[in-house]
Amino acid sequence: MDHQEPWRQDRRRENLRAWEIGTAAGERTIEIIAALAVHAVALDDSLSAEEIDALPLKVVADTVTGKRDYELLAGLPDPFTDERDGHAVSVFRLCVYRGGQYSLQLVRLGRELHHALIVLAERAPIRSPTCGDVFRRASAELS
Repeated sequence: MDHQEPWRQDRRRENLRAWEIGTAAGERTIEIIAALAVHAVALDDSLSAEEIDALPLKVVADTVTGKRDYELLAGLPDPFTDERDGHAVSVFRLCVYRGGQYSLQLVRLGRELHHALIVLAERAPIRSPTCGDVFRRASAELS
């Protein structure tokens, strides 16, 4: 999405600066929140990998803002097979448990993600885009 509308990336980065969140940390945390939201939906609805592929973006967007940050941590594997993912979730957990401004940052980043997913869903060339559509599109753009 950022490649087609670069001003969105600029706006997100302006927000990160205004919130005193480093760009790399903010972008990575947004990715973590997205992954946790997909995991939460998959866990709640007992979805298979194929069903996750068909999961509408709107459902993920609603989960991002509809669940409390600590609810997104439920049912995560321990330990993680990927060290980077494990570290990222540990940082997210630390923000949740510390509360205060750290929780506020998670709320802000969650809202940023919610907005991005809704815009992506509304602007998609297909009706009701899914997680799989986004993964395939991102993969094609990277190729």
